[in-house]
This record gives sequence, structure tokens and C-alpha cells, in this order.
Amino acid sequence: MPSAMEGSKGGDEGEILRYEETEDDNVSPTDLSELLKEGTKESHDRAENTQFVKDFLKGRIKKELFKLATVALYFTYSALEEEMDHNKDNPVFAPLYFPLELHRREALVKDLKYFYGEDWKEKIQCSEATQHYVDRIHHVGQHEPELLVAHAYTRYMGDLSGGQVLKKVAQRALKLPSTEEGIQFYTFDNVSNAQQFKQLYRARMNALDLDKNTKERIVEEANRAFRFNMQVFDELDKTGRALTDEGQDGGGPVHDGQGDLRKCPYYADKLGGGAGPSCPYHAAVALAKQPLVQLILAACVAVAAGAAAWYLM
Repeated sequence: MPSAMEGSKGGDEGEILRYEETEDDNVSPTDLSELLKEGTKESHDRAENTQFVKDFLKGRIKKELFKLATVALYFTYSALEEEMDHNKDNPVFAPLYFPLELHRREALVKDLKYFYGEDWKEKIQCSEATQHYVDRIHHVGQHEPELLVAHAYTRYMGDLSGGQVLKKVAQRALKLPSTEEGIQFYTFDNVSNAQQFKQLYRARMNALDLDKNTKERIVEEANRAFRFNMQVFDELDKTGRALTDEGQDGGGPVHDGQGDLRKCPYYADKLGGGAGPSCPYHAAVALAKQPLVQLILAACVAVAAGAAAWYLM
């Protein structure tokens, strides 16, 4: 649900989640974008260090868990965009209303159809942690619409930043199609330059007519939004630990007879034999060169194929 490996070379993976890639010399310390940046640093650190996010960044994401994260996003963005639609003409929020560029609900519907089928609505439900998040968004939209700024900032700026890294991680780890089925959520077709759009968005935030107290409340609400997200992450992590181990949605790599033999998934001990750690692939090649053992080789290949099928399940 947040935003591995190539993107974090030589450094902390958490840096991927930062919203602000460049410094803007034209901003003031009292601008809302700066107040949010500085005021949510600690929340950023805690969010990016949740076990769910750390595992995701390393590509350790099970398909079933990714599906549940997509469900949580669907309910969250449905609530957020409903309240944004209701407040699109409210001056405390209207300048940040970018439905064409930002809204994610329809993209999430496509992802849910991909993962669950056409009857996806009958197969999903809102989790407890997500429901708390949704309830807060509805309360804000109906009673304190100026605080919607905090929730929009927390979600959309993250989606346009670290979310783009998560898109690549998920596609690779879950072996999703190159045509981007299952990750439409991370695809912003109407944002041609994410960095420029984020600068525009921050400029719009800074131009809002807000007093100091309201700005402080928005920062407080942004930290609250981070806490809701972390609660969802923790809930997903607990669910993930309860799921049966499905590997990386496709199991270990199939050995091709090349490279490091220690990585061969067909070790004798993996297959339940006691022949030691030599790779059966190479043993089969050696046997193949001896005509007298062709029948034995055929039998061994059949056994190995059956064991491999089990290993990859």
C-alpha cells in the first residue's frame, strides 16, 4: 500500500518514499508545503520502517497480500475521492481538486477485476484498520473539509513518488504482465511529468488562504493520516504472516545448468534424497552421455520433474 532493489542501491530503501526530490528556493518556512515536509518527517521514518513496507521494497510480497493491499487502497480512495468530489467547490480545498490527473478509484477497480474477476465486489471486504481510516476521511470531508488537504497530500504525493518504485517492484516480484494489469493504481496516464506536477500541487497548497492555526491542524492531520496508513500496514503484515508460504508467486528460479550451482533449486536435500549438495541437473547431463543408462536417466528426469513441480507450487 505505500512506495527494490535497484532503486535503493547503496543506501536506505526508505529514501525512496520521500516526497520531496528537489529543494525549491522560492518557498518560505511558513508555506504549507514546507510545514508538511518538516512536520511529517518522523511519520515518514516510522512508515517506511514498518515491516510491510520494508518487505515490499525488497520484493518480498505475496500475491494474496498484494491483493489485500489493493482492496485496502480501493476503500481508502473511494472515501477520499467521494469527499473530494463533495468539496470540489469549497475554497479551502478546490485548488487541489485534480480528478483527471489524480483520482485512483477507477484504476483500482481495474486492478480488482484483474485479481478477483468481474464479481470482485462480492469477494472483497473492508478490513478493520482500513475502516477506521475511511471513517476519519468521511468525518473530515463532512465536518472539517480544510483537513482534506492533509489526506490528499499524504496519499497522492506518495503515489507520485515512492509509489512509482513500488509499481516496478510489484510487477517484477509478482510477475505481472508488462501491459500493467494489476498495477493500474500506480499508473498516472494524465500526469506527463510527475516532478513538475508535484511542484504545481505544492504551489497550489501554498496559495491556499489559511491562517497559522489551520496550517498546524493540517500538519497534525497529515501525521494522523500516516498513523492510519501504518495501522493498515501492520494489519497486512499480520495477515501476511498467517498466509501459507506461496514463495514469490512462482517459487524459486528454475536452474538452467549455468551460473552458481549453490543456487540450484534441485539440490538432493530439496528432493528428499541423501546424495549431498551436488546439482542433479549436471548429474543428468553426465548420465546422458552414457548410452547404457538412458532408461535410468529417463526415470530420473521424470522424478525430478515431479519434484520440481511440487517445489514451484
